[in-house]
Amino acid sequence: QVQLVESGGGLVQAGGSLRLSCTASGRTFSTYAMGWFRQAPGKEREFVAGINWSGDSKYYADSVKGRFTIFRDNAKNTVYLQMNSLKPEDTAVYFCTADRNYPVTATNDLWGQGTQVTVSE
Repeated sequence: QVQLVESGGGLVQAGGSLRLSCTASGRTFSTYAMGWFRQAPGKEREFVAGINWSGDSKYYADSVKGRFTIFRDNAKNTVYLQMNSLKPEDTAVYFCTADRNYPVTATNDLWGQGTQVTVSE
């Protein structure tokens, strides 16, 4: 069973950047598509970005397209989310997920514990 641990969240001013990391345990990381979701207070969890097993296919929510980049390093069992030009509305807890299927969905059961991202005005 894969276990996921996110890191890299924090407080940043609008216009700034953060890079989130999600490291997986186990030796089967490269067999999973990976995704990032986020959940703001009082809102449902929403999709942010997804990447396939090899990293050559990616897709993004319209709200982050052109600002966020998802990429992975299978040798390090890690998927990243580079977030640039951050906006206050990006404030949320960010979760990574591992999915046997691609595109990733929110219905699978492999999730990290989440990392808080707060963007100030």
